[in-house]
Amino acid sequence: MKKILIVLAFPLMPAIAQTQPAPPAPPARGPALELALEAARTALDTCTARQQKVSVSVVDSAGVLKALLATDGAHARGVASSTNKAITALTFGSATSKLGEQAKSDKALADKLAANPSFNARGGGLTISVAGTVIGAIGVGGARGSDVDEACAQAGLAKVQDRLQ
Repeated sequence: MKKILIVLAFPLMPAIAQTQPAPPAPPARGPALELALEAARTALDTCTARQQKVSVSVVDSAGVLKALLATDGAHARGVASSTNKAITALTFGSATSKLGEQAKSDKALADKLAANPSFNARGGGLTISVAGTVIGAIGVGGARGSDVDEACAQAGLAKVQDRLQ
């Protein structure tokens, strides 16, 4: 029986590209983590003082979740709602309560909102802006009444607004 030897030639080291890797993309603009947490905590405390079990979400300008707080006993729907309200406010650049009202007479807007099950145009989502530029959003969900959600979100935003950059 003849033995056949097969030799495959591979370079010892792969060729290394001489180009530099692309620099990482700059982070999305948004509230600093400590301010996002403070806004969320203030919104949560405001609703808790009103005997409401809620969740609060803060996102940056890319929609990345920076903070999510939920009271003890908060419902999972409230967690989803707070995040969806923040994303909706960010996406449309407007308070979700205003979007909900506008959608009643603006079919194109109503269709856009209905097209994405993650959008929530009930009150409780507010944009976070600095010098007219939206840098993120805050959303509150789970209170009995979206007007309460919005009041709590407003309290959280007001607490940090003058320190945002």
